[in-house]
Amino acid sequence: MADAYPSAPTPLMARSGFGKRSAPGQAPRRKDDFAHLPPREASVAAFIDRLPEGAAIDGKSLAAQLPAYGQAACLTALRRLSEAGHLRRFTEHLKSEDGSSRWVTRTFFSRTPRDDAWWEAVRTGDVPQDAPPARVPEPSRSAPERPRSRAYRLLAALGRADHRLTLSAADCAALAPFAQPWFERGVGDDEFIRTLAGGLPPEVLHAAGFVRRRLIDKLPPEAMEVTTPERPHLLLECVVCRDPGTTEALPGGICRTCRGETPPRPDPCRTLADDVHARVDELRSLNRRYERKART
Repeated sequence: MADAYPSAPTPLMARSGFGKRSAPGQAPRRKDDFAHLPPREASVAAFIDRLPEGAAIDGKSLAAQLPAYGQAACLTALRRLSEAGHLRRFTEHLKSEDGSSRWVTRTFFSRTPRDDAWWEAVRTGDVPQDAPPARVPEPSRSAPERPRSRAYRLLAALGRADHRLTLSAADCAALAPFAQPWFERGVGDDEFIRTLAGGLPPEVLHAAGFVRRRLIDKLPPEAMEVTTPERPHLLLECVVCRDPGTTEALPGGICRTCRGETPPRPDPCRTLADDVHARVDELRSLNRRYERKART
């Protein structure tokens, strides 16, 4: 099924720090990953699944790459993917070495549908990075493959991130020794793919030679000291209006207003002070929203 969905030869990339982030712990890609979704949502999900890290997946960018759907249709599809557990939007606070800081919006995508509790674990950094969910393998009559190294597997995955970096089996085996130092210096799988596949020229004439050059030139420096990585400081946002809230306030990643729920009737015992406090909280929420829009 998924093979029939569109793919982008040259995906639109978001600004640095923004865009698509692949959720951790995903099962290997299969043709029926999105068979439970309506046709439009399945098509959009399969398209997003094949985009590289950092790709722009807002409604406007998706509509520019999917001629069959307009911006409104793409926004509706994103909402339904969030409700189905495939997508969540978070705001992350980043600090630079010079002491400056900024907020960036990351849209996490999982081809495996997840519930609110699992996404809350992503927000707090409690999801195991090396425990993908078990899936029943598809029957195959071919001989079992030999175990491949981490370097080989990630080099082979470059072609899925961007077709211009498609490598042969011989290329992956020859380049694996050049990739190993990256892992010894603490580079994660997503960072490895993102660094090698990001900012490509319009045309790559020789993928193996290009990747080899990048493996050498972009090798990160050795860490001077071992530090405990800080947990991400993520805030959950409504996928539709970007209003912040807790997991309880945003079930399915959608706020109560965007879900069209009727607000509760006024409490007859409510005091004027209660109304004042509620209004202040509302104004603070609106102020935060305007500040985020001004930053982006």
